[in-house]
Amino acid sequence: MSYKRVFTIVLDSVGNGAAPDADKFGDVGADTLGHVGSHYAGKLALPNLAKLGLSNTRTTPIEGVAVAEPALGNFGNMNEISAGKDSMDGHWEMMGLPVMKPLSTFPDGFPAWLIEKLETFAGRKVIVNKPYSGTDVIHDYGEHQMATGDLIVYTSGDSVLQIAAHEDVIPVEELYRICEYARTLVNGPEVTIGRVIARPYVGPDKDHFTRTANRRDFSLAPIGETALDELKAAGLDVIAVGKTNDIFSGQGFTQNFHNESNMDGMDHVMTVLGQDFHGFCFTNLVDFDAMYGHRRNPQGFGQALMDFDQRLGEVLAAMKPDDLLLITADHGNDPGFTGSDHTRETVPLLAYSPSMKETNQSLGTRTTFSDLGATILENFGLTAQRGSSFYDAIKN
Repeated sequence: MSYKRVFTIVLDSVGNGAAPDADKFGDVGADTLGHVGSHYAGKLALPNLAKLGLSNTRTTPIEGVAVAEPALGNFGNMNEISAGKDSMDGHWEMMGLPVMKPLSTFPDGFPAWLIEKLETFAGRKVIVNKPYSGTDVIHDYGEHQMATGDLIVYTSGDSVLQIAAHEDVIPVEELYRICEYARTLVNGPEVTIGRVIARPYVGPDKDHFTRTANRRDFSLAPIGETALDELKAAGLDVIAVGKTNDIFSGQGFTQNFHNESNMDGMDHVMTVLGQDFHGFCFTNLVDFDAMYGHRRNPQGFGQALMDFDQRLGEVLAAMKPDDLLLITADHGNDPGFTGSDHTRETVPLLAYSPSMKETNQSLGTRTTFSDLGATILENFGLTAQRGSSFYDAIKN
């Protein structure tokens, strides 16, 4: 008997230690969960993640998070094979579409022709045009942007073009139109960028600017069929919670919920748990990444984990016998590491169902994130094009 409903929650950027190829990314020594645990010095309270086996996934347990004896579910890790360490790479690979060719990055800023086209379309001047921390850039240039109406265009170590503007100066819908146009410029072949991101902010001055939940990602459309497409074509419900819809440009989904925050996202998960549906719910909780990882804030990161863990308890209590829950991440973003970019890390993999036949098993370290999608497809009687299913280890 297969599971009627499969829920996957991606804890955006919650890495589980440097990946085997971390040296290629300058990320040797990165360990998001390990460093957050060390920062809390034994006071990181994650009882629900602990009982599912979070520390069981590690050679050295997370400080303050006990190894479960036995674990309520099954546990393991996943390694990424995609060329990058961005959310798009991670999520696409989970759904059987790894990004094997590196996308364009811009350590020296975007080319003049692209900036000129953007300025002409928007009727606004572009400022900054270089890699920058998202919070630092609005602190340093936000007041100028408010005074002039210019566009703050910046990037990071990932394949992203980000445009920031104050909501009172450039209305959100206008910012979206500009980003939609920018998306048309970077779909290849000369320049191929993974995501164009609208970054609206509010506040009276540089010491009080905050980015809003009106962020929107305009992603490169999937370049091949994903597990989402297969599930939808089979007549199953495919529900997006959070930025998963944007990451796949809406392809493969039948229903979508936009998140204002992690807690709003968990509200949506609870809403979907209360629905009678047959299929897959794919959730991304982005606050770990956007609010704390990039800002190198281990205190806030740990608090967000504890807040999630409390809500996870509600999910576990509400699950039906034919529900399956898979918890993982899309990359790392170690708040205890150097810089402000994502970190190339192994990600945790936790699997639980009230009716799972065998528990307290190690799922090992999967060689690709695509094993997740292969498992989901096998559950619904479908065949994966990529990845090795671990369904037999977690079936009910």
